[in-house]
Amino acid sequence: MTTPVRPSDQTPAPAHGPASAPLGVAAIGYAFMGKAHSNAWRNVASFFDVPAFEQKVLVGRDAESVAAAAAKYGWAESATDWRSVIERDDIHIVDICAPGWMHAEIAVAALAAGKHVLVEKPLANTIAEAEAMTAAAAVARANGVQSMIGFNYRRVPALALARELIAEGRLGTVRHVRAAYLQDWLSDAESPMTWRLRKETAGSGALGDIASHAIDQVLFLLGDAVTEVTGRLHTFVNRRPGADGLEDVTVDDAAWATLTLASGAIASVEVSRVATGQKNSLKLEIYGDKGTILFDLENLNELGFLDATAPVREQGFRRILVNEPEHPYLEAWWPQGHIIGWEHTFTHQIRDFLLAIRDGSQPSPSFEEGLNVQHVLAAIEESAAAKSSLIQLSPKPTSTTTEGA
Repeated sequence: MTTPVRPSDQTPAPAHGPASAPLGVAAIGYAFMGKAHSNAWRNVASFFDVPAFEQKVLVGRDAESVAAAAAKYGWAESATDWRSVIERDDIHIVDICAPGWMHAEIAVAALAAGKHVLVEKPLANTIAEAEAMTAAAAVARANGVQSMIGFNYRRVPALALARELIAEGRLGTVRHVRAAYLQDWLSDAESPMTWRLRKETAGSGALGDIASHAIDQVLFLLGDAVTEVTGRLHTFVNRRPGADGLEDVTVDDAAWATLTLASGAIASVEVSRVATGQKNSLKLEIYGDKGTILFDLENLNELGFLDATAPVREQGFRRILVNEPEHPYLEAWWPQGHIIGWEHTFTHQIRDFLLAIRDGSQPSPSFEEGLNVQHVLAAIEESAAAKSSLIQLSPKPTSTTTEGA
């Protein structure tokens, strides 16, 4: 793995070109996340008032495959060398959808070249890489160059609404949170090896892949910070079919953690990629002394809400269908009751990033927020390696940026 270049003290100002010229966008990676991000770039200007931009170039390692993807996803051209792309004067935004082991090198180089950077989660595979990226982002920000990490579930309207309700005090004092992100795509022991099952390329398994989302949601919804961690990791299938026979799986299949928050609340986090029958279920339960919120990603247009201040004989969970124009982001979409989907979260993400670039404001989640999550992930690993010992963390406040404004 290439060691990320440390940022210099000087970053070129963002190359916007003439005031009327559109921003040039390059996306690096064209598989699962590249496809999701491409869909968002292709559609965002059709629904939101955003600065003008052009889908300039899609970058990938296989020339023929990336050329086909570029034509299919609306990119003007394709390339195989990301280094030459980020040096181009007509590229102003770099969207990193490549695997985690490539994040640090590309992001640091792009920021040093004066490009605004959006990078998929988790921020990096190691604390050292994440710290280098965060330092580079701080230097770049002083020169008007913006950066953001792609925790797209912050842009689910129902979760943005949940954050508003919590901030308004509708739950009172939050006491505890349950977060469970469960998938089953590795339940079959014959499922083949991929880069996501090798520590050298993925960093971790279910922990970095989906626990990062769950932990970010806990911090985002509560505006809180983690002070203590206990954790456990487990690999249920230790060897899987590879190109040359069975290969060792070197990451976790599932992870569990208990987080103590600075507010005094306690959060339990459970994630698995071998939870048979669970396809993509991120369940969140937030319990306060005045109310409760329930959410499940597989019903992402709905929020369960209980108001415990109502008379007892009237209490009960009510279903809020989050499809009204008054709800976050939804003024741009369809008439009430016409639901949106998972892909819209990426459209909202691109919208917010473009508006931050236009306004010269720090987008959220920042690389600093991504680094906070990385510290929690590392603490879970440390605890698991020490038989679930308690690990202390210095609390780091989360951003108070309002989503969906």
